[in-house]
Amino acid sequence: MRYKLGRLWLTPSVRGLLRIGLPLALILGLLGLWLGDAGQRAALAERFTALKTDIQNRPEFEVSLLRIDGASPAVDAAIRAMLPVALPASSFALDLPALRTLIARLDAVASVDLRVQQGILAVTVVERVPAVLWRHATGVEMLDASGHRIATILSRDLRPELPLIAGDGAQNAVPEALAILAAAAPILPRARGLVRIGERRWDLVLDRDQRILLPEAGAVQAVQRMLALDRAEDLLARDFTQLDLRLAARPTLRLSADAQDELKRINAQVMTSGSNR
Repeated sequence: MRYKLGRLWLTPSVRGLLRIGLPLALILGLLGLWLGDAGQRAALAERFTALKTDIQNRPEFEVSLLRIDGASPAVDAAIRAMLPVALPASSFALDLPALRTLIARLDAVASVDLRVQQGILAVTVVERVPAVLWRHATGVEMLDASGHRIATILSRDLRPELPLIAGDGAQNAVPEALAILAAAAPILPRARGLVRIGERRWDLVLDRDQRILLPEAGAVQAVQRMLALDRAEDLLARDFTQLDLRLAARPTLRLSADAQDELKRINAQVMTSGSNR
């Protein structure tokens, strides 16, 4: 028996089981018995929670200041209202990915970056740049160059420097509208805005109740041809209500009522003079 036990002790697996496995099993058994008591488990959880809270509330993890860069006053106020906890607070209480997602949902925000640095929650915002005003049935919206909504304004007079577009579907064709307005730069002082027609094409509205009907395709080229005609024949100075450019080979003028009466009078004089001869 002594010989057999000696040989067994020389086996590595048996020696490892007796040296490590048996004590470990004993420890786990005692721990299981101890954790079987609900009171012991509750006390352990409470001590763990207290330790975790003590660590999270240490001064080196405290955020005491919120700094927002690149935001307008309205966006700044909105971001401060979104902060989930009052400062000072532990950085562990701030869910930065969730807060970043929440801020990015603001219409005026193009991108946002959040960092905690030396006790400061630094928020860097890049706002969308207003490009046009879109007038629709319920109000006036500011849109960026892609047509994304930025904000609602109470009156067009609040942003007179921005061009005005209107009509159903106009917000979906802002890049084309901006290209048309860029081509029409020489006459922009006379332009009232662009109106989307049938969600297919644009009308350029001028002062003096004049309207230029642009084609569905090649609107920019149509504007360029119109400006060339205006330079050659002073086209836009004429008394008309509509200039139809939808047919490139045949632009058509619709004269105003006064101009039509004057044209009839001239034609009548011409016919009278011819008959007298």
